[in-house]
Amino acid sequence: MRQFIPSWLRVPIVFFAIAFFAEYMIDSGDKPAFIEYPLLSLFLVLVLLILIATEGIVSSMDNVLYQSLDEEAKARYDAQRTRTPKFIKWIQNTYKKLLGAKPIEEEHEIILDHNYDGIKELDNSLPPWWIYSFYISIAFAAVYLLKYHVFNGDSQYDELAQEYAEAKIAIEEYKKTAKDLVDFNTVELLTEASDLNNGKKIFDTNCVACHKIDGGGGIGPNLTDEYWVLGGGIKNVFKTVSEGGRDGKGMIAWKQNLKPSEIAQVASYVLTFQGTTPAEPKDPEGELWIPEGSKTENTETNLTEEISTETDSTTVN
Repeated sequence: MRQFIPSWLRVPIVFFAIAFFAEYMIDSGDKPAFIEYPLLSLFLVLVLLILIATEGIVSSMDNVLYQSLDEEAKARYDAQRTRTPKFIKWIQNTYKKLLGAKPIEEEHEIILDHNYDGIKELDNSLPPWWIYSFYISIAFAAVYLLKYHVFNGDSQYDELAQEYAEAKIAIEEYKKTAKDLVDFNTVELLTEASDLNNGKKIFDTNCVACHKIDGGGGIGPNLTDEYWVLGGGIKNVFKTVSEGGRDGKGMIAWKQNLKPSEIAQVASYVLTFQGTTPAEPKDPEGELWIPEGSKTENTETNLTEEISTETDSTTVN
């Protein structure tokens, strides 16, 4: 096979194969590996020089050995060198069969009677590859017709809707592991010790000055009672920390200084103050926060309904 691929083609093929393999195996980020790692460039240059030298040495040895042969051996060597490999012959024969053309010596069998100033016409059949492709297209059309127009298979719009649904599920799964994609709509209360410890560090660094170390409140409101200025619960606390408090008199927005995952941690830690007893608690501010679905809320709702019913009954009487 070597004699069928010239050296000027062999050397680049081998060199770029090695370079591509090195680029594939070495993690270099956004830059090419040979730029990120100068030693790799030196290695590739050495590989190129070795390939060129190897081709030169092999060619010289081949020439020396050829010159040392007698005439009969040279003839056998030349015959062997010019012999077409079986694989190449198979490709050539397959191509001729797919082409379906008659050899020149057999063209007299398909020549027509037409004669245009000495120009004659051949009655060549269509190439087999074209005929087989046409038959395959007919079979494909029949299957397509039955699947989509008889048995109502999924259309492109159905497949697109399914892909959108799968992509949405994949995004939601990704958000579960990508903590910094969380916002006040998707945040959930963190209970892991590592998250609460990080939240405590953030609170001690940034929040103690206004809320005190025990959450009793100072410049900022008391975090231990059930009254909240901008609403309680993890979602409201997250939003308050991220976006800031009331205009002109509330705390600053921390979204420029803290990552979303850090805001979720400190918001979860703030909620651990609920029900504790600080040393110097500040008076309650804001409105009583009743979590959705809590027993207290259900009790108040039932009480309101009973009062309304009694009022309606009194009016009827």
